[in-house]
Amino acid sequence: MAEPYYITTAISYPNGRPHIGHAYEAIAADAIARFQRQTGRDVRFQTGTDEHGLKMVQAARAAGTSVRDLADEMAGHFKAMCDALAISYDRFIRTTEDAHHAASQALWQAMAASGDLYPSRYEGWYSVRDEAFYDEKELTGEGKDRRSPQGTPVEWTAEESWFFRLSAYQQPLLDLFAANPDFIRPESRRNEVVRFVEGGLSDLSVSRTSFDWGVNVPGADGHVMYVWVDALTNYLSGLGYPDEGADWKYWPADLHLIGKDIVRFHAVYWPAFLLSAGIALPKQVFGHGFLLHRGEKMSKSIGNVVDPIELAEAFGVDALRYFLLRDVSFGQDGSYSAEAIVTRVNAELANSFGNLAQRTLSFIAKNLDGAFPGPGRADPADGILIEEMVLACAAFGAAFGNLALSQGIEAWMRGVFACNQYIDAQAPWALRRTDPERMHAVLRTLVRAIRMLAITILPVVPVAAAKMLDQIGATERDHAAIDDDGWYDRTAATSRIAPPSPIFPRLELPVEVG
Repeated sequence: MAEPYYITTAISYPNGRPHIGHAYEAIAADAIARFQRQTGRDVRFQTGTDEHGLKMVQAARAAGTSVRDLADEMAGHFKAMCDALAISYDRFIRTTEDAHHAASQALWQAMAASGDLYPSRYEGWYSVRDEAFYDEKELTGEGKDRRSPQGTPVEWTAEESWFFRLSAYQQPLLDLFAANPDFIRPESRRNEVVRFVEGGLSDLSVSRTSFDWGVNVPGADGHVMYVWVDALTNYLSGLGYPDEGADWKYWPADLHLIGKDIVRFHAVYWPAFLLSAGIALPKQVFGHGFLLHRGEKMSKSIGNVVDPIELAEAFGVDALRYFLLRDVSFGQDGSYSAEAIVTRVNAELANSFGNLAQRTLSFIAKNLDGAFPGPGRADPADGILIEEMVLACAAFGAAFGNLALSQGIEAWMRGVFACNQYIDAQAPWALRRTDPERMHAVLRTLVRAIRMLAITILPVVPVAAAKMLDQIGATERDHAAIDDDGWYDRTAATSRIAPPSPIFPRLELPVEVG
């Protein structure tokens, strides 16, 4: 039986339409999920929308609509973004679902049964934009200019509240971090969290009475749960919690993939809640960096926020996915621009990999009437190239398994470059006249190499790679069988290669897209 693998994105806050940062996280998670499926894992991939909290109330009021209608509309935009970008999620969860409310209340009751919840009054600083409470020592500025560590405005809040005994989990959390160095990645995020916890934890206000758009606190009229208690529970409710049915086999999560600005909620609050409730902890929290536009953080006031669907329409879904995963060192901040996308995609996908496949398959279709090349006369160079493909594909797999996504693609490109060097050196177009037997061996080697490269890169460019594999009749796309395992001879006996259409056309710089 395949080993389960559970990966989640953060659920997006839909007080506005999705932006390229949301798309980046979804694309990265999708590539990881697809890679894990290729290795034979039984993958569960969850994403969705976090629809409660004061920000939603304020956004609905500003739009002159009900909160429910705003949530329904915006959740639709986020789901449409995922579908447009070929995100292979298994579950798109919305926190307004009845089953999610029931799960959040079950988690609350489990924490209450542990004695970790108590009523009191909250007076302190709150950032509506972050939906987060902050201690005075964390703030910058003075008076009305006080700001959170994220640079967002804070306001003094005072109301009756239920509290969670977060302070009781300071040492258990430090013990967790010490025993599991990879629980928080990358290391820079881990160091930040460890310093924060070592500085002392205050009990956490976990209910609100100033608005009613949220999950009702069981047995406490007028209280709704702090939005992060509710939001984090999605990782359980999406599996059917508190019922331990068929989907419960996926817990604990293998990877929570989130933005670096919400690591504290996932690496401090979430494990504390789970420890209190007696639920197994996730295996890893990975905080990726921000995606910048021409080196600047995206902002509506600056006017550099771009709709990811517009980008995908301008450049192509696979081209956008490839650029974001190739150019951004995963875990660090990265930058994009239209010029950078066009330059990278043309150089590596169109000119290198795409052109390699196009000229190889076109040559076979024209000169062999589409028949797969026979064994021909082999040469040591053929075996050397296939060995280079094996090494490049293995390096990709090792890097992806370690969440080093850009390094994995770089390793794959080394295989592409090796193929191009091989075809230029062997020159099958010249061999057609001088040594047809050798030509067959060269073309056979190239078809095998193209299949290996296409299978390997499929998690990154799923639509284009699938089309390329279709062109060579490669219906067997299991990463674990990258070594061929008799595929070529089986396919050659029943298939022909038709004149191919370009898989990666060269991009032109769109005038209207930055």
